[in-house]
Amino acid sequence: VQLQASGGGLVQAGGSLRLSCTASGRALRTYAMGWFRQAPGKEREFVAAISRGGLTTSYEDSAKGRFTISRDNAKNTVFLLMNSLKPEDTAIYYCANALSYGSHKSLYDSWGQGTQVTVSS
Repeated sequence: VQLQASGGGLVQAGGSLRLSCTASGRALRTYAMGWFRQAPGKEREFVAAISRGGLTTSYEDSAKGRFTISRDNAKNTVFLLMNSLKPEDTAIYYCANALSYGSHKSLYDSWGQGTQVTVSS
């Protein structure tokens, strides 16, 4: 499966962005999906995950209450709605697919190219 993330950009602190991850090559409903991010000089870290059917989600602590992951399997797309953005959310955001639901990077197989999110103070 090939993944393409989009929707990033420059936003002021307190603003919102909605990222999209579109899949091609195979039906997205086959996979659990996750969003990760990587800031300059830092390791890629987990942000959010969603199960195949969309009934189960999980978030990294700083994302809880601000970010919402969702999916539309009919459109082969996963979303990450990010509200109340902070400068420390600045990073490249990646989507990825996994056969098993979870937060660890090792579960994930294919990674999209990423989309840059920059939050100004």
